Amino acid sequence: MAEISAALVKDLRTKTGAGMMDCKKALAETAGDLEAAIDWLRTKGLATAAKKAGRVASEGLVGVAVKGGKGAVVEINSETDFVARNDKFQGLVRTVAELALDSNGELAAIAAKPYPGSGRNVQEEITNAIATIGENMTFRRADVLAASPGVVSAYVHNATGPGVGKIGVLVALKSSGKAEALEAFGKQLAMHIAAANPRSVSPKDLDPALVERERAILGEQAKDSGKAPDIIAKMVEGRLRKFYQDVVLLEQTFVIDGESRVAKAVEAAAKAAGAPIDVVGFRRFALGEGIEKPAEDFAAEVAKITG
Repeated sequence: MAEISAALVKDLRTKTGAGMMDCKKALAETAGDLEAAIDWLRTKGLATAAKKAGRVASEGLVGVAVKGGKGAVVEINSETDFVARNDKFQGLVRTVAELALDSNGELAAIAAKPYPGSGRNVQEEITNAIATIGENMTFRRADVLAASPGVVSAYVHNATGPGVGKIGVLVALKSSGKAEALEAFGKQLAMHIAAANPRSVSPKDLDPALVERERAILGEQAKDSGKAPDIIAKMVEGRLRKFYQDVVLLEQTFVIDGESRVAKAVEAAAKAAGAPIDVVGFRRFALGEGIEKPAEDFAAEVAKITG
């Protein structure tokens, strides 16, 4: 039997919100496999969807820029939130987002671009900012979306300045409709994406492995009902539709009105724009998602300083 460390139990508890003993049992049942333990807890109804797994604590800013049917989103990390309020750092992130518009989203290509008015490229400008501001910084990621004909709309949540903040969203709408109507709806849809955090535009865009994993979990849960196999199959498909309503953009309830499905909101927007609208893609960058920040023991740090 694999040894179950306290750190592993704590990690599982953080990711699922389940009780300590339930986490220990889940790890014991799955030989210490963290992902399998998450699924085990969900199967038993002890964790809803590992929603806490996305909790992160890295700092910095996400920046967005939009121009001529194209949009870019970038993330530059720093050591502390204090730097995110620095005007020079905000200007750096904003400028890098604008430079990323003329790229395909590849970090190396953007990092090599000349930085305006400095005689340096982007990476050298970040290195210079490190020396000037006094904190380590990392150009972590970037992406670009385009729609032709159509618009790319952007939204920044928890903005600390124009075009920069904690969550940046781009959404691309392909349509020959009225630009003003498309831009207005695009902004609403970007706000929805920031709040609802969908995984894909439609069910067919979802990762097949994710769907099969969910189907397996739902199947295990349905078996406990004791019903016939054909009934269980229908139960699973019904619950899978509810899963799509949670994670697929067009199936979600539109947060702007709290009633319509997003697909219906798209249809209504198409009428206002005078032409069909195709949601061709979106990007949502939440600051620091997926980055583990080392746990800090404040008392130990103070003791170390005071000797």
